[in-house]
Amino acid sequence: MHAYKNEEFADLLNRADLLTADGIGVVYASKILKKPIKERAAGYDIARKVLEKINYTDHKLFLFGGKPGVAETAKKNLEKDYPDLNIVGMRNGYFKPEEEPEIVEEINNSDADIVFVCLGAPKQEQWIDRNAANLKARVAMGIGGSLDVFAGTAERAPEFFCNHGLEWLYRLYKEPWRIGRMMELPKFAATVVAKGKKYKQD
Repeated sequence: MHAYKNEEFADLLNRADLLTADGIGVVYASKILKKPIKERAAGYDIARKVLEKINYTDHKLFLFGGKPGVAETAKKNLEKDYPDLNIVGMRNGYFKPEEEPEIVEEINNSDADIVFVCLGAPKQEQWIDRNAANLKARVAMGIGGSLDVFAGTAERAPEFFCNHGLEWLYRLYKEPWRIGRMMELPKFAATVVAKGKKYKQD
């Protein structure tokens, strides 16, 4: 919805090398608009797949985001799950705009191949877009609150909710303050239905 309202952000997303359907609403919308996406691909799940692939390899990972101390805790937990994971740097997500070049330099000096950028949307997408050209890392992934889940400071929805497209409901139950953001869901649904009707007419 943010991209729908903000042309600049829409252009930013369209410049990305890879976009995935993080929310079940996008999957439903794709079917209504007759451009079906096979399944939801949450950032957390993709990150886990990446971690499985790079464990026992020479690939280097940098963790960027979260409150102070979260990345360090996430590193300890991830190294328990992936004993040979090569995490070469960490940086919390609290910074001033003028500190960005310093952060890019820190990531580059770590020789990281992959950067998990966990600043939340749309901040993480905007950060990646601004700094991609200056990063030596081959991959920068925006994976939202996944770092907090890795650190154990946030809990992912149980498997039932994830498998049935109800993760948003569980998050709302656990974090009622999200109600304002959740109010965008019916607006999104109405926009998609209206667009679907327009396509049928055309």
